[in-house]
Amino acid sequence: MGRRYPDRPVVGVSGIVFCGEEVLLVKRGREPSKGLWSLPGGAVELGEGLAAACAREVLEETGVRVRVGPLVEVFERLSRDGQGRVEYHYVLLDYLCQAARQEPVAGDDAAEARWATMDEMAALALTPDTLAVIEKAWAINLRQRWQN
Repeated sequence: MGRRYPDRPVVGVSGIVFCGEEVLLVKRGREPSKGLWSLPGGAVELGEGLAAACAREVLEETGVRVRVGPLVEVFERLSRDGQGRVEYHYVLLDYLCQAARQEPVAGDDAAEARWATMDEMAALALTPDTLAVIEKAWAINLRQRWQN
């Protein structure tokens, strides 16, 4: 099944990866959302657990190893083409993650990868809902004191 014009929704995972007060971001190298900054992640493979998929996708896109924590958000990203056909349909699960500080290296379908503070994110072109889910994860991180 292709991701563009799929015959069913694609299940994807993303990591909201914190290191201190910075979050790990990737600049999308492919559609949908090419050129926008987002959370590292991708599709779950057949037979793969969700947490394992999250850790694998973050590693593939950034070279950063993470510890996957609690689920923060579930939402869908659905877009249609000019004729109203479903062009992309993702069901996305975002997980709170922790990582040791290391320089990310863009890989897989990421054009760039970087750590950013909340202040720095204000100047970046982010995918829809990215900032809101990061803020939600930050609140969970502080409330639960989910630390290394």
